[in-house]
Amino acid sequence: MGEFSRRTMLAGTAAGIAMPGSVFAADPIIPAATIAARKNATVIPKKVNKLYNLKPQVDQPNDMQFAPNGDLWILDQKDPNKVFTINAKTGAVLASVQTESIHGSGITYGDGAWFITSTKVLSGNPSTLKVDPKTGKTLKKWETPGWGIYGTYVTRVPKPGDLPPESGGHGVKWAGNGQYWLATPAGGKLYLINAETGTVARSIQAPTVRTHGIALEGDHIWCVGADEAEIYKLQITDGAIVAKIVLDKANDPSIHGLDIKGGVLWYCDANKGWICNLT
Repeated sequence: MGEFSRRTMLAGTAAGIAMPGSVFAADPIIPAATIAARKNATVIPKKVNKLYNLKPQVDQPNDMQFAPNGDLWILDQKDPNKVFTINAKTGAVLASVQTESIHGSGITYGDGAWFITSTKVLSGNPSTLKVDPKTGKTLKKWETPGWGIYGTYVTRVPKPGDLPPESGGHGVKWAGNGQYWLATPAGGKLYLINAETGTVARSIQAPTVRTHGIALEGDHIWCVGADEAEIYKLQITDGAIVAKIVLDKANDPSIHGLDIKGGVLWYCDANKGWICNLT
């Protein structure tokens, strides 16, 4: 299944347009103009710095969020998901909190709470959780817009014990004013979400299918293209691609979660446990 494959519609719902109720998408169509802009974008040269490795304490660091005090919150994708607080300078694990997230791919912080994307669920549809950072308790829960089955999951034959193939949100970052940005691969969009209701305020075109971590910087959103091992700089107004950072697929740690601090992008590698930054 490629970027030009036909969007599948089920149950009479409009795929990729996040409206109240179930929204099922499959293999979102990335417009040809977006693909061309992605391929032709100006490359910003960056060096990948491997800072420290969190294994075995944090098995699959899938997203990251800087805490207000400068520590790092790391969402471990190993089920059921824990959030680890680590010292950003040394990588030392300071604390952990158990959450109800399954196969979580995104974490952010706003208005005193974590917002975590539970990419998979044991029942129902993929959800976003509002979580108490002290206890890990789910305070609110709602269906993630644009969830669906995409990519290899469309044709994959499930094995006993596999999680459901439906996939939800990946990267998520607090935007202020009671809203957060959310990347949902199957929906083919980056959504601006009203945090207390889970409803969509607006959306912009995703730069690729397998979007992952996102980070906000002024009037731009940095968005990971996990399959390409690239990070795209998008205009927050319309999603236009203005530049990109290209990683070395063969030698750099895989890129999943993303955040930014002091103008420096940081990322985490869920495969081998690395925390890196880009200078």
